[in-house]
Amino acid sequence: MRVVDYFRLLLLAAIWGSSFLFMRIAVPAVGAVNTAFLRVVLGALGLALLVWGLRVSLRFAGKFRSALALGVINSGIPFLMYCLAAQWLPAGYSATLNATTPLMGAVIGVVAFGEQLTRRKWAGVLLGFLGIAVITTRGEVTLSASLVAGVLACLLATSCYGLAGFLTRRWILARGGLDPMLVALGSQLGAALFLLPFFGATQVLAPVADWWQWQAWVSLLAVGLLCTALAYILYFRLIADIGPLRSLTVTFLIPPFGVLWGYLVLGEAISSGYLLGAAVVGVAVWLVVGAKPAASPAAIRPVDIRR
Repeated sequence: MRVVDYFRLLLLAAIWGSSFLFMRIAVPAVGAVNTAFLRVVLGALGLALLVWGLRVSLRFAGKFRSALALGVINSGIPFLMYCLAAQWLPAGYSATLNATTPLMGAVIGVVAFGEQLTRRKWAGVLLGFLGIAVITTRGEVTLSASLVAGVLACLLATSCYGLAGFLTRRWILARGGLDPMLVALGSQLGAALFLLPFFGATQVLAPVADWWQWQAWVSLLAVGLLCTALAYILYFRLIADIGPLRSLTVTFLIPPFGVLWGYLVLGEAISSGYLLGAAVVGVAVWLVVGAKPAASPAAIRPVDIRR
């Protein structure tokens, strides 16, 4: 990897780490569904402006529906799950559980895509779930139904991320590739369409949101434009340049930033039990993504996503 690739990984981790802080601020004010929906809408608007300003050709080359479907799995469901979790979990918890993405990807790869796991990777998967158990039972948040629900929501989100990595390879990369901006734009449009019915139902059935809190709007704009529009361009660019597996190593760096932003802005506590669980998860992720993958023609064939 080049120096610029490491820099982009660090920048992406800092941006995505801050998304858990912004959701933690916005959700109590406007609600989980509203936050998730506005995040993808603002993300789509930001990407549309970039595509227009940079005069990117809107040629999806027959992959528009694939990009929409990818958005449901890679953005719509995960964002909703993380916004729901923000009602119950500190930002640092959600950021750390986000690091289980490679673990979920490894399991999904074995179950659904015929991937083979070495003993080292299996050890990483098992160790990762042990780390989750430690975080859940020994952290600063009291074990409760709400805590379990928040953890399960985060794990469903990371399962979607793990699945999306394989689907991006199958639906986009293996079919000739696509401009990262178009992949990101199409995915946010798909996520917005998926969340629209939930948003509409919330306006009718849920209590009226407090739309007049400026902190909530700053957080919504940040999570939509910075953590979604800009971040997804960086992410799909990284997938094109260094591959999906190496791109997932960003999950190593998201938890420290998530914990840091939560501590600096919200004053969230960091207990020894939480740090122990986070360390176990970190080792588990390293075992999974640090293992050298077996070479295969499909794995080593270069694919250009920039077309």
